[in-house]
Amino acid sequence: MKAWPLQSLTMEQAQRKQFRLVDILCRHFPGSDFLNTGDLGLVPGLNQPLTTRRVEAVLAEFFAAPAAALVQGAGTGAIRSGLAALLGAGGRLLVHDAPLYPTTATIAGQMGLTLIRADFNRRDALHQAIVQHRPQAVLIQHTRQKIEDAYALNEVIACVNEHGLPSLCDDNYAVMKVEGIGCEYGATLSTFSCFKLFGPPGIGAVVGEESAVNAVRSSLYSGGCQVQGDQAMAALRGLVFAPVMHAVQAQVNHELLAVLQSGLIPQVKQAVIANAQSKVLLVEFHQPIAQQVLAAAHQRGALPYPVGAESKYDIPPLFYRVSGTFRAADPSLEQRMIRINPNRSGPQTVLRILQESCAGL
Repeated sequence: MKAWPLQSLTMEQAQRKQFRLVDILCRHFPGSDFLNTGDLGLVPGLNQPLTTRRVEAVLAEFFAAPAAALVQGAGTGAIRSGLAALLGAGGRLLVHDAPLYPTTATIAGQMGLTLIRADFNRRDALHQAIVQHRPQAVLIQHTRQKIEDAYALNEVIACVNEHGLPSLCDDNYAVMKVEGIGCEYGATLSTFSCFKLFGPPGIGAVVGEESAVNAVRSSLYSGGCQVQGDQAMAALRGLVFAPVMHAVQAQVNHELLAVLQSGLIPQVKQAVIANAQSKVLLVEFHQPIAQQVLAAAHQRGALPYPVGAESKYDIPPLFYRVSGTFRAADPSLEQRMIRINPNRSGPQTVLRILQESCAGL
């Protein structure tokens, strides 16, 4: 088994991202402004809290984009509003030839979209699909949908842009972990969940071209759709801590990989690091013991399921079944493979739980 995970930030790169974000917010929130929790309601002329608009300005500058909007509904809400801004109901949407993330598939069904599939790992296939089917927009998932996915995001976006098509990049599980996201490589919109970046539950972000972001704003006009000032500030505070914390997590993953590849645990056949969808350790066993290992691990301190997949609540290591998109691509993985996300734990904790859970199997 071989995987092509995204390149994680080094600790130095992560620190630079944190420092740059703080420098930007210092200029947008001078003095004691940053110590306020934020205002509420529909400010005349903005139709949203002033604090929310100021946080959106920080996001836009940080991601080198013309505009940004915070939305309700976390990453799913961001994708839904972003797609609606790029194409209407019943439109033709080009996607990678792989199982769609379940919530994205639900959105496509709700919008009545016609899905056109092409292998994004092959630029010629992507070009042919665009020429032959004339989609109205393209959805690109930044992280991997199949273990064998190896496409470079910037190359896919470049091909799409050559044809003048608008694109939405689902950057969930990639923001603050890698050097750049979709809008920084030329995608029309980037969407992601702030909940996965230590922010409050239910808040998502849409970043990119001003006309598309404005279309998102106009579709969320009512007061109940607005992200309030305190939610926006919580999202910004979480974002500051995300790059360094995720760089630490990446280091732990690589330490675990080296130990497991050494044969320390005889029940383990192999281990790889993969983006499935968050960057995790995939552990394959010689025998179909995945379910027994998970049950035992949950008795020893591992989380049995995610809260927000790397949210501020996901602190102990997660021992979980492989992702839905990976299982859809190969159902047999459910019996012989698990995914481990160390979250905020160190390698010793993960190894202890795994060793004890495999004992006697």
